Amino acid sequence: EQDQRRRFLHPLHSLTKLTKMAGKDTSTLVLFDVDGTLTVPRKVITETMKATIAALREKVTIGVVGGSDLVKINEQLDGKAIASFDFTFGENGLTAFKGDQELESQSFLNYIGEANLKKVVNWTLHYIADLDIPQKRGTFIEFRNGMLNISPIGRNCSRDERNAFEEFDKGAGVRKTMVAAMEKEFGDLKLKFSIGGQISFDVFPVGWDKTYCLQHVKKHGDFKKIHFFGDKTYEGGNDFELFSSPETEGHTVTSWEDTQSQLNKIFGV
Repeated sequence: EQDQRRRFLHPLHSLTKLTKMAGKDTSTLVLFDVDGTLTVPRKVITETMKATIAALREKVTIGVVGGSDLVKINEQLDGKAIASFDFTFGENGLTAFKGDQELESQSFLNYIGEANLKKVVNWTLHYIADLDIPQKRGTFIEFRNGMLNISPIGRNCSRDERNAFEEFDKGAGVRKTMVAAMEKEFGDLKLKFSIGGQISFDVFPVGWDKTYCLQHVKKHGDFKKIHFFGDKTYEGGNDFELFSSPETEGHTVTSWEDTQSQLNKIFGV
């Protein structure tokens, strides 16, 4: 796992060097969600957006906080996640970097225990088996370091199938209904269920939502202002807690183009 993370490091980038850049406001931090905020969901960041982010980094400190693991975040950020941001948070901050320095991590398995994890997995697979939805593919549960990611259609679906499920789910409420059932079934485990992206939702301990990254921010930075840009900022969305936190100024976006437009208005980039 350590070797896997080292792949993301870039020897030419130093946070210490960057914070000494003339005119850079090191008291302001701007955090970004990934899917629907910096990129089209599961797509790679555009050259235009990369240029905007680079220009913003010359003015303020910037960070990315995704629900996905670092491998997926790095793929979407064109293989340069840690090189492009001052803070990089995978799985809501359960894996974290400040510059190229790896910070403390947490484990979902250690929190919940093997017996309870099996209960959740078994219940989920039975539930999905009984679901009557247009399509099912594979990888219905993805085990991550800090959470479970559950997808009723399965993460192996194609781009077209992903888009079709998202539209179907807007009317059918498959994920919302499943989340409500799991909240009832596993209320004693103190778990949080957060819908994100197009086809799935995350399961993690209460308090391990995207506000978790603020623990690292406070410990390893001194910021007077923290902005957060995200698209799933509604209650139940995986950007909601960080968006609505009293410690941040939240900005709702509808696409990466909208993010770019708002950054231009606020920061002049």
